[in-house]
Amino acid sequence: MPENGEGAVTALRLTSSTVDEITVIKVDGILDATTREQFADYLSLAGSELILDLSGVTFMDSRALGLIVHHWQTSLASGARFALVGVEYSKSKVMWITGLAQRLPLYDTLDDALAAIG
Repeated sequence: MPENGEGAVTALRLTSSTVDEITVIKVDGILDATTREQFADYLSLAGSELILDLSGVTFMDSRALGLIVHHWQTSLASGARFALVGVEYSKSKVMWITGLAQRLPLYDTLDDALAAIG
């Protein structure tokens, strides 16, 4: 990889859309200490009605999970809708290790999440 950063691979790509007045954030890449600030900044602009599509996550650490849990708790407290979509054990083991996979609202697809929380 060039030292000047040209051609560098982006570790995290975040995109958003709105479906049924819910912000849907598509997360592609690594969620760890190197991308935490970028992820936190993006989430802070999202509002409380939120679906995170994590199907493109290649790795997640406990700090990123902490951010997700914070937004989940904030949404719950305000009565807003919140869901996680496309979470894969092999890339997000920290959710299972901490026991949060049994507590967080996890769905296989965006359609499943919308039907459940709609």
